[in-house]
Amino acid sequence: MIENFQMFISEFNSNRTIRVHLPELYYETDKRFPVLYLQDGKNVFQIDEENEGHSLELEAYLEEERHNVIVVAVDQDPTERRNEYCPWPNGEYSKKLLADERLSFGGRGHAYAEFLVRDLKPYIDKKYRTLPDEAGIGGISLGGLIAVYTAFRYPLLFKNITILSPAFYANREEIEKMADAADVSAIHSFYMDCGTAEGPTPYIQQEFLENSRSFYAILKKKMPLAQFKEIEGGEHDYTHFKKRRGALFAYLEGESSLFN
Repeated sequence: MIENFQMFISEFNSNRTIRVHLPELYYETDKRFPVLYLQDGKNVFQIDEENEGHSLELEAYLEEERHNVIVVAVDQDPTERRNEYCPWPNGEYSKKLLADERLSFGGRGHAYAEFLVRDLKPYIDKKYRTLPDEAGIGGISLGGLIAVYTAFRYPLLFKNITILSPAFYANREEIEKMADAADVSAIHSFYMDCGTAEGPTPYIQQEFLENSRSFYAILKKKMPLAQFKEIEGGEHDYTHFKKRRGALFAYLEGESSLFN
């Protein structure tokens, strides 16, 4: 069951649709449930005209798999996505990678993270029967970048992190510094993956993968249980993302086979 409602993001002076999928047992018991927060909400649950078929189709997946988790998905603003999902202005690495020294985006991600922490999570914890201390956060591409940033800033709030094909390139310099300095002792689980063909050219594919490898090398020293999987032939589109959607829920029941 999916419930939709609007929330106002004061920093952006705009409303945003919040989509909440409740597990089948929600209205049949008084049990409390963990919550998974996802970005790019328009592409999470269903296929429709708005997302032009680019979707994880989690509604059908959850109805089949019956995970006992509340999934909260925050709609993206397509015109501001790069700005809102990048905590810092894009760095020199991204300009070099994309061969555009004038390229400029990002820097509003901190405000987006503050909305998740200050407004959305408290509202969800009040409105629904949640387990406030068992929240997870995840995302794809730039959604993975902002998920990591938020969890590293607030590790006592988001203790399980799952990111698919993270676009670390946009803020590579800063996110690696953050990973190196972050206290990850409160984080219970961390999973990330990246395809070997995530880009239009072999050079970009290799660099995109190297971004994940570099970040993981830093994190693994501090968090030995962190998991990273390289997806042979994996591309940067929802056809490929959808094949890995089960990884978003692996931490719930210790489904270690997804990480092997």
